Amino acid sequence: MTRDGLVFDVQRFSVHDGPGIRTTVFFKGCPLRCPWCQNPESLKPHAEIAFYADRCRNTGDCSAACVRGAVQPGADRIVQEQCDACGVCVPACPFGALQKVGRKVSVDDLLREVLRDRPFYDSSGGGVTLSGGEATMQMEFMGAFAHSCRKSGLGVGLQTCGAFRWEAFEPYLRLFEFIHFDLKLLDPQAHRTTIGAENHTILANADRLLEAGSPVLFRMPVIPGHTDTPENLRDVAAFLHQRRVGRIRLLQYHSMGESKLPRVGFPIVPLLSQGEVNGQSALAHVGKFFRDKGLDVT
Repeated sequence: MTRDGLVFDVQRFSVHDGPGIRTTVFFKGCPLRCPWCQNPESLKPHAEIAFYADRCRNTGDCSAACVRGAVQPGADRIVQEQCDACGVCVPACPFGALQKVGRKVSVDDLLREVLRDRPFYDSSGGGVTLSGGEATMQMEFMGAFAHSCRKSGLGVGLQTCGAFRWEAFEPYLRLFEFIHFDLKLLDPQAHRTTIGAENHTILANADRLLEAGSPVLFRMPVIPGHTDTPENLRDVAAFLHQRRVGRIRLLQYHSMGESKLPRVGFPIVPLLSQGEVNGQSALAHVGKFFRDKGLDVT
């Protein structure tokens, strides 16, 4: 029997995560630590309590409700080492300053949830997109859910950072009608330093997907001062040309993830403070660079 999965959001009526109208399922847990992550609440592979400081009125009701002493006065409010994310503190706050992030779901329950939107999939050519976090961190559940979707006549797409074990992923490969594969930093040292993980496995998996004839669309988040450097752009263009890949999708940086960081116990990343200000011009610059290299850019 497949174990339950852990998701932190199911977003209906998505129009940017694949063809047609889609339901995007956001899985909890990610092996990377990109400082520009739009969903930092996805990073930890377990449920957690998020603290919205702007909503707090310091009534102390949340602290009184927590038998583990994991809710304390202060800027962070949640003592992560003591919190088991039971959620008792959440309804104790009348102002909604605490929210549980991550809920367990079975394959059948999640399938019933996404099937509510079947009329929109049928009319628009849409379906279900698995995102995150990183869905492949819950490989068995991801595969079982994708299989159930396909068995029910739903199209399924995957968005991935590529950091997965190929032998575990390969049995599920044919379940996906498309795979959005993110390329960030090609230089191994830059990837290690900035993102906190090696990229050998990521690039090897990109090659394996292409060799298998998978419907891969490579994407790149345009992060001013990081992924848009001349060196990285040359490396990405060369990577695609060497593999006879003719297109890439660019993702503009938005600062929406920054405000979420302290809610789930991460520090603000000052180096990105100008990222959104320069985002549009960086996107235009990178788009022109790749087009001049003969790539189809969306």
